[in-house]
Amino acid sequence: MTPVIVAGGGIGGLAAALGLARAGRRVVVLERSEQFRELGAGIQLGPNAFRAMSRLGIGELPYRCAVFIEELRLLDAVGGGVLARLSLGERFRSRFGAPYAVVHRGELHRALLEACRSAGITLRPGCAVERYEQDGDGVRVFLAGGESLTGSALVGADGLHSAVRLQLAGDGPPTVSGHVTYRSLIPSDRMPEALRKPAAMLWAGPQCHLVHYPLVGGAFYNAVITCDSGATEAVSGEPVGADEVARQFAAVGPGARSLVEAGSDWRRWVLCDRPPLRNWQDGRVVLLGDAAHPMLQYAAQGACMALEDAASLGGHVEGGSADPTEAFARYVADRRDRTARVQTVSRRLGKELYHPRGLEAEARDSMLAALDESALHHEMSWLYEH
Repeated sequence: MTPVIVAGGGIGGLAAALGLARAGRRVVVLERSEQFRELGAGIQLGPNAFRAMSRLGIGELPYRCAVFIEELRLLDAVGGGVLARLSLGERFRSRFGAPYAVVHRGELHRALLEACRSAGITLRPGCAVERYEQDGDGVRVFLAGGESLTGSALVGADGLHSAVRLQLAGDGPPTVSGHVTYRSLIPSDRMPEALRKPAAMLWAGPQCHLVHYPLVGGAFYNAVITCDSGATEAVSGEPVGADEVARQFAAVGPGARSLVEAGSDWRRWVLCDRPPLRNWQDGRVVLLGDAAHPMLQYAAQGACMALEDAASLGGHVEGGSADPTEAFARYVADRRDRTARVQTVSRRLGKELYHPRGLEAEARDSMLAALDESALHHEMSWLYEH
């Protein structure tokens, strides 16, 4: 059986490979790096992500490495008051049919990698996809260094700077948002006692916000702090000094500032995304995850959408013919509008919920004060009940 080739060995690519293998396809995953690994620290998994992993047959994986936090809490980064809180206990799980958790990105990636190996999926590191050609019988994928491989189809899960998307859509580089994120993984004994909570806590401030939550069984806290600095060039994982971080968040109050002071070994990213793309498919070639719909972090749904994509793709391919063209078209139709909505909402959340100031912040506070738990569940239902 000619394999389906997956470009990209991140969370989305490995999940796609598992979905395709579950659908009875032979799969080869090509990863550009010299080893399969995942950069970054924490990610949040909503109920929709757990549902997707269950469809992929790997629903038990996150339970081995996730931290099941008790609450989502939104605070005023300047004054320190609580603006909104949502319990993630039994009522939440009953409403949405699954839990909410946080997990170290590397732990989830290793679990997916282990599942791929167990499923007999071929994993090839050091294989950077540059371009593809196709005809009625299959796809030829050309790698950096001159090697080429033939498959029945190609899934471009090669991330924000996808070579597959560049050829398929021809829409150039991603959009630089102007928002800069600083990340630090803080040992729990260095976290201020007031911040050591089994919760995801978000501090919203003027043109900035700060997020922290426990990871690795509570041994560490993931700190992700973001400001709208007007940056114009993409940066990924660049080490920066603590003085730069403190300077960017000098306007926040003592509660939020204590998180900044606790962090060390900070790294900087300049956030990028793209506007929604209508066409993800070129015959036997299709996009998935960040290659299809990169989004800002404000809805905490980037990995969740990739997992949903993988479940959808596997479901549409299952039982189909060797030519996946029609199955890919159904998959795109299934996913396109939903992911476009999440991309759009993610942009809006940064402006309207996390970063407003002055009268806009007062309007946000009044809006949040009027929402009880049932109302918050209703607002989230379109996302989490999918």
